[in-house]
Amino acid sequence: MFSHVMIGSNDLARSKEFYDATFVALGGKPGEMDAGGRLVYAHEGSRLMVTTPINGQPATAANGGTIGIFAESADHVRAWHSAGTENGGTSAETPPNLRPIGVFVAYLRDPDGNKLCARTRPPK
Repeated sequence: MFSHVMIGSNDLARSKEFYDATFVALGGKPGEMDAGGRLVYAHEGSRLMVTTPINGQPATAANGGTIGIFAESADHVRAWHSAGTENGGTSAETPPNLRPIGVFVAYLRDPDGNKLCARTRPPK
């Protein structure tokens, strides 16, 4: 349904360090800068893009918004969370944990305050 998610940043170099580390922890690749000056992370047909706001105003995090990212395993979720906290992010909500519905989740805020969640798929 979605082609991409675009989030704002006030410091693309800082964002690249954070997102490169977290996506590599999930088995992805570091981001690449496109011709428009945006960081692009592509994986299995999905794209996360990070940019400075086009209107020139400061980037702000969405209040109540969360961007969810699938992970292959609980170990990947843990690695993602560790990579994020070691590269400018902060742990959010609860520590990485197994939810009653059978998914393993962790939450981070990126250096600009955007809330992210890595989670495994529900058991079949």
